[in-house]
Amino acid sequence: MAPAILWIGTFCVGAVVGSFASVCISRLPRRESVVWPGSRCPRCGAPIRWYDNIPILSFVALRGRCRHCGAAISARYPLLEVLMGVLFLQTVALFGPGVQALRALVLETLLVIVFFIDLDHRIIPNAVTYPGVAFGILSAAPGGWGAVAASGLTALALGGVLLLVSLVGSAMAGAEAMGLGDVKLAAMIGAFLGWPLGAVAIMLGIFVGGVVGIVLLVTRTRGRRDYVPFGPMLAGGALLALWWGPSIVHWYVSRVTG
Repeated sequence: MAPAILWIGTFCVGAVVGSFASVCISRLPRRESVVWPGSRCPRCGAPIRWYDNIPILSFVALRGRCRHCGAAISARYPLLEVLMGVLFLQTVALFGPGVQALRALVLETLLVIVFFIDLDHRIIPNAVTYPGVAFGILSAAPGGWGAVAASGLTALALGGVLLLVSLVGSAMAGAEAMGLGDVKLAAMIGAFLGWPLGAVAIMLGIFVGGVVGIVLLVTRTRGRRDYVPFGPMLAGGALLALWWGPSIVHWYVSRVTG
């Protein structure tokens, strides 16, 4: 019985966090508080009561419409709640309950917020990355001062590398090659994942970005000079490194050493 309770509880907590992530995605680009005021219908402005704000269930009960004005509610909200619930299940199954799982859950939540904000608005808010870097470094404390130092140094190194790439690329292209938001996101990823998983995350992000770019060009969805946000690619790379990074590192080392 205990495992079933654990999995159900984990999914429910993930769904609640997904609901909060939706608030962050909606309000942070507008520099609004994510705490106050409470949730309101974006069309009629009517406050959403607690019984209409239960993750997933309320959307189904209301058939995807506001109780007051009947306006359609974006399907992104329940989908994001389901996504976060599944991510939480995956993480607890992989790491088990504990500090390591908590750090992974916080990272995943921040990455999902960054993914959608950058996709929608082409920005990565400092309100996500600055606290993320601080939490990533401080939450390494159970591993001792060495772990805290490694977390901080990895954040500095990865942020510095992407800053250098941004400066060089911008100078060569005569236009901004990479935003500072991507640089800060790389630092946040480094703070959480440390070395070498942080570097693996960045490399996977570059690889994912290359694949997506080729697909967009081939399908003529984007042109060569069209902007494609890099934050979602880095977020995807970080998730892959979080889950399968050690296996990737082991595979690479075994190939190099023969």
